[in-house]
Amino acid sequence: MMIQLSKLSLIVCVAWLASADTAFSQSPLQQTATNPILARDLQAVVEDAVAKTLERFAAQRLKTNELAVTLVDLRDPERPVQASYRGDVQVYPASVVKLFYLAAIHRWIEDGRIQETDEVRRAMRDMIVDSGNDPTHYIVDLLTGTTSGPELSSVGLEEWYYKRNAVNRYYASLGITNINVNRKPWCEGPYGRESQSVKAHAPNHRNWLTTRATAQLTSEIVTARAVSADRSAAMMKLMERDPFATKESSDGQARGFTGLALSPGDKLWSKAGWTSETRHDAAYIELASGAKFVLVTFTTNHATEREIIPTVARVIIAEMKGRR
Repeated sequence: MMIQLSKLSLIVCVAWLASADTAFSQSPLQQTATNPILARDLQAVVEDAVAKTLERFAAQRLKTNELAVTLVDLRDPERPVQASYRGDVQVYPASVVKLFYLAAIHRWIEDGRIQETDEVRRAMRDMIVDSGNDPTHYIVDLLTGTTSGPELSSVGLEEWYYKRNAVNRYYASLGITNINVNRKPWCEGPYGRESQSVKAHAPNHRNWLTTRATAQLTSEIVTARAVSADRSAAMMKLMERDPFATKESSDGQARGFTGLALSPGDKLWSKAGWTSETRHDAAYIELASGAKFVLVTFTTNHATEREIIPTVARVIIAEMKGRR
């Protein structure tokens, strides 16, 4: 039997669940938020969006632990303000993990560790624009110096696994932690060293992201903090979406996600993804009103409910429109 909660009860419930995840986190991005009043205000916006979404999808049994949201106000890019609901909970990242591989390979190229060729540029495009897994596997091999293949000896596996963690170590050096990005999408088994490494290092070991870490990375791409301005611009070009595309040329990474909440004149850059269980979007939005913000929304166990992410976005956009 499902208990129907009032709107006020939902807001109280969400506020309690988010109490350990306020806007005063110690992440590097969050340390730049110097105005506690703005931070508390943004936290209220996130909690309101979550409460209204839970209320709307109560009949579909959307639970409080099946949604995670992080919002970063970038109206002052030097002092961004961040708020989250379950922002540090690890969730299987679907295709959003490809954004982490994209930023890392630009860093590797900028440092001279990888040569930028037409093939590399083609793989980056196909990984982000088409969300392809084959180009992603190619990029992961370039980043880590590893390949899939037959099982290895125990010593060989440890060497392989250390190399495969190169991208994790890079993000840890930036202060982006509590994630795992060392696996090729859809290559977690059942064969060879990919499967072997999962069994050797942790049961059900997979890629994991949090909305907070994803929002931090997205913000650093937008503000050109992680790599040069030219390389950030190149990444943004690949992330540019058309939420108003015609049906014949529909942009699948916009039309089924945050893009559904936008109005003419608004602009969207994002990396969205879905699996049989999840729907996720890491979006940067510039509203016609002048507001600029990053919104990352992860859902679990409700992949068929295409309106959950747009519902979160609509509430937040309505609040952000009044900000300059």
